[in-house]
Amino acid sequence: MTLSTQDLKRLEEKLRQQAKAIERSMLTAVEQGRQTVAEETQDPADLAVTAYQKEMLFSQGTSGAGQLSLIRLALERLREGSYGECIECGNRIGEKRLEALPWTPYCIECQEKVEQGQLEPVAQRHVA
Repeated sequence: MTLSTQDLKRLEEKLRQQAKAIERSMLTAVEQGRQTVAEETQDPADLAVTAYQKEMLFSQGTSGAGQLSLIRLALERLREGSYGECIECGNRIGEKRLEALPWTPYCIECQEKVEQGQLEPVAQRHVA
């Protein structure tokens, strides 16, 4: 099943909105990270809470960066005309899957291989 031009435009808009939301979230995490400063007068419990907060903010930023990378790759595939095709096997990605995860580069079969460690995730391939 091939996606219509209208479907592609709708999914592109969804990708762009998701990218903006992630960028805003990452900026907020950076700002919060800057505000979370451990002071010498804090007791060990306060220091532990501060360290935990920083780790959570870092984790949010890292996962956001990974998803943002996938969104950018999806937008690039849209421009190239290969959006909706699995980057691993070339098969069509299911319409329902694209609706739920418009940034996904894989069909469900290849995604399962990634999750089982049989394929290297695309995000890791593009990080050099």
